[in-house]
Amino acid sequence: MKILVTGGAGFIGSAVVRLAVRRGHEVVNLDALTYAANLENVASVSNSPLYAFEQADLRDRTALDRVLDTHKPDAIMHLAAESHVDRSIDGPGDFIETNITGTYNLLEAARAYWVGQGRPEGFRFHHISTDEVFGSLGETGQFTEETPYDPRSPYSASKAASDHLVRAWHETYGLPVVLTNCSNNYGPFHFPEKLVPVVILNALHGRPIPVYGDGGNVRDWLYVEDHADALLLVLEKGELGRSYNIGGENEAKNIDLVRTICAEMDRLRPENAPHDKLITFVTDRPGHDRRYAIDPDRIRTELGWRPSVTVEEGLRQTVEWYLDNADWWQPLLARKGVGERLGKA
Repeated sequence: MKILVTGGAGFIGSAVVRLAVRRGHEVVNLDALTYAANLENVASVSNSPLYAFEQADLRDRTALDRVLDTHKPDAIMHLAAESHVDRSIDGPGDFIETNITGTYNLLEAARAYWVGQGRPEGFRFHHISTDEVFGSLGETGQFTEETPYDPRSPYSASKAASDHLVRAWHETYGLPVVLTNCSNNYGPFHFPEKLVPVVILNALHGRPIPVYGDGGNVRDWLYVEDHADALLLVLEKGELGRSYNIGGENEAKNIDLVRTICAEMDRLRPENAPHDKLITFVTDRPGHDRRYAIDPDRIRTELGWRPSVTVEEGLRQTVEWYLDNADWWQPLLARKGVGERLGKA
């Protein structure tokens, strides 16, 4: 296939781009190159004849029409989004413009393109979303594809809105769509404002490791390359109009995840052990959801997919990658907001 990937210079998008090219797909990477994007994420495939890059903003409908008309993709994988909850608390406007208005523009551009091409049967619009749209769980239970939406932050509300738009364009206009909602991703190339890289880099530099509240917030952790594999599978074999929850089957409290990373740092940098002495509990994030957990039964039973990487294996690989790739993350530390406490509103 020829796949247009939006947000392909970001964390998850770049994993999709790298995997798709390795599997022989043609990939057009569309990215606005905002603060969290980095073309170094796709350097390993950037010289491939199967890869092309287009710098364009989802808010620019004319640019989207041009890209689709030029490259004529067989499918669109929509990953471009503002995604940091703390930033959404401080500046929700960017999230509304990109995640809602941007998705609307892309849907309209995709619809015009699809109709103009004669409504090809094999065309797909794959919208990639988050489990945060479902809100917060108690001590038990899991999110299913039928869980009512209950977003609690500007970020999750903007993603919920985009999910609704995609479903509406399928029901109203017949646009052939599939949707996925994923749990928390981690792995190589993760922008260094997110929890896992923050813990690794603060431990490496002997700085306090901030943990929100009591550290008891629970997340289901999904290795990013496993996620990319699942996304391509849904694109190719998912049922039109259907959504699929993608989880890592690795539930863990934040504090336990942080301690696991510290133990890996103790193994690899024993001269500075124990790194867990750097853990510092800080004032919780406003509206911080207590627990997320994914029920992955649908994707497992219908498409035969399960994650291949345990959280222990994935964290080991991730810590080693960051320690071996300072040339990648060092320049990113100077970008706006990195290393600052955001979202205290």
